[in-house]
Amino acid sequence: MAPEQAIIIGGGIGGPVAAMALQRAGIEATVYEARPQPDDRAGYFLNTASNGLDALRTLGIDAGALADGFPTPRLVMWSGTGKRLGEVANGMRLADGTVSMTIKRGLLQRVLREEAERRGIEVRFGKRLQAVEATADGRALARFADGTEAAADVLVGADGIHSPTRAAIDPGAPAPAYTGLLSIGGYARGTSVAPTPDTMNMVFGRRAFFGYLVKPSGEVYWFANLARAGEPTARELAAVPAADWKRELLDLFEGDVDLIGEVIRSTEGDVGAFPIHDVPAVPTWHRGPAVLIGDAAHATSPNSGQGASMAIEDALVLAKSLRDLPDTGAAFRAFEAARRGRTERVVAYSRRIGNTKVTTNPVALRIRDLVMPVALRLFANPGAQAWLFDHHIDWDEQATPAAS
Repeated sequence: MAPEQAIIIGGGIGGPVAAMALQRAGIEATVYEARPQPDDRAGYFLNTASNGLDALRTLGIDAGALADGFPTPRLVMWSGTGKRLGEVANGMRLADGTVSMTIKRGLLQRVLREEAERRGIEVRFGKRLQAVEATADGRALARFADGTEAAADVLVGADGIHSPTRAAIDPGAPAPAYTGLLSIGGYARGTSVAPTPDTMNMVFGRRAFFGYLVKPSGEVYWFANLARAGEPTARELAAVPAADWKRELLDLFEGDVDLIGEVIRSTEGDVGAFPIHDVPAVPTWHRGPAVLIGDAAHATSPNSGQGASMAIEDALVLAKSLRDLPDTGAAFRAFEAARRGRTERVVAYSRRIGNTKVTTNPVALRIRDLVMPVALRLFANPGAQAWLFDHHIDWDEQATPAAS
């Protein structure tokens, strides 16, 4: 029988989108979020790629307009000395011209949550998952840390890279792998740096990597990637005062292009710092009435700017599979067959990008700055990355059963 009710674990980006996609497929969903209340400043900013925006538009959501997105279809690469190395497309759907957007993560989460609630979907906070079980009649039972329970025909784990749902489905699943890089970022105002229409700039410094864009208002969105041995926890990084991060970054970028120091000195408020992880291939995406989507199934490092878009795509494909196939097991197998190859290719692609960002070897630096302009020319044609950015999910097309 087709499922009628769903539990969604995770109220970030993938969870509300999954709930709306399932609702469109005729399945009533409730979202359960571990945090006690919304955190609309979470995560600073992210790239929402053209393929993800296209998928949201299928659900009638214009994320760029709702969340004050800044169009960034171009990535321009620079050496630490200020030499322009070249540029690549950051995502344009060749079919309709949709371009990627840079959006504050918390604002995107808020507008997606509010849109889900406007459509009658309930989002419950303070619901930290402790266990997932299958009932005698094959339904999903979620047990929460506050002692409450919820049951439904299916359970969707959209709870991110440190997913409790993944651990419940497969206790032996691989743990997130630290990539050896930290991501540090913030917002600056009052700089002399000119606005960067349609462009995110990427600077390969001598000791660290720096990315920035400048909105017409003059607000600068920036981030830095730096190598860090060992694996610091998010809690340890959060305990470092913003002034200490600024001092460290100014030391790392000393001798690189001057605008980096100006942006760092002009940064207002908090400086966010996070260890960068990805997840090796997760062997088990579903078990019984429970299934994983987004980072819970295939976490990618942020280097490709595709994490949010992969979760959004997952949500649509899962909803279609549950809509069109005769039982939950068949739907989950079809969903995995449709998504595993693409998502694992993105994870690998993103890790390769990350491996080029930070090097302190002087010879390697010279070779990189010589080779990169040639390599970038190979990717200058938007068609070279059409597999990534031009991906489209046809809602009206029937889901295909997985090959036996």
